[in-house]
Amino acid sequence: MDINIIQAIILGMVQGLTEFLPVSSSAHLVLVPELLGVKSTLAFDTLLHLGTLIAVVYYFWNDVVNMIRAFVSSLMDLFQRKFRSGLEEDPFKRLSWLVIMGTIPAGLMGVLFKDFFEGLFSSPPAVAVFLLITGFILWGVERLPRGNKDVEDISFKNSLMVGIAQGCAIAPGISRSGATIATGLYLGFDREIAARFSFLLSIPAILGAALVQVTDLTAGFDLSTSVFVAGLLSSIIFGYLAIRFLMGYIKKHKLTIFAYYCWIVGVVVLLWVFLIN
Repeated sequence: MDINIIQAIILGMVQGLTEFLPVSSSAHLVLVPELLGVKSTLAFDTLLHLGTLIAVVYYFWNDVVNMIRAFVSSLMDLFQRKFRSGLEEDPFKRLSWLVIMGTIPAGLMGVLFKDFFEGLFSSPPAVAVFLLITGFILWGVERLPRGNKDVEDISFKNSLMVGIAQGCAIAPGISRSGATIATGLYLGFDREIAARFSFLLSIPAILGAALVQVTDLTAGFDLSTSVFVAGLLSSIIFGYLAIRFLMGYIKKHKLTIFAYYCWIVGVVVLLWVFLIN
């Protein structure tokens, strides 16, 4: 792989921003290397995903710690026959199990349809079409009445539906954060809760994807140390900034602007593929 430090920083920035903003990181990691004239590797892409994992865990550190403690405590509740009451009394116990439940669909879909989804990454027209679909999802959900469901109001069925949306987002061009936040809003989640749940749900998803590709990462250390560090730090910094921005933005603003962005990029890619290229 022939990537210099500037290109590594740009790719890290793209991954960090688009992993959490509802515009599809997978689509941008297909399109941006083409624009830069570089060919990335699975090792480097895995590295950038690890950067965004560090960013989201750092931002939600208190939530993550409380959820882990609550999950362990809920396992003890099973033996004391107070599991259900524990979920009702402790929001972090409930949240930990909601995240686990929401992770299952994406895991199953990733295993069952792995070859199908991987084939889409080599098809810019498919990426463009999925970006257009993401735009319509974001545009459409903002036409619905606002909900006010908090963590204690979210059912496990709701969590599974958000998880299915996350599974569909394995396709390049379908934004993971966009699909999960939009599904949460459709189900009546409070706007901040929808974003928070989406980001917490991303932790096991990103971790799982990184573990699947860990052999690619260890086999790909032909990277220079400077390029390695530049890409990693860039994805961490911009990932953190993207989360912080969206958590504040979504409280008062609609996601429609991101729908417009997805439409513009999708149309430009289609024109480039069929008229220019």
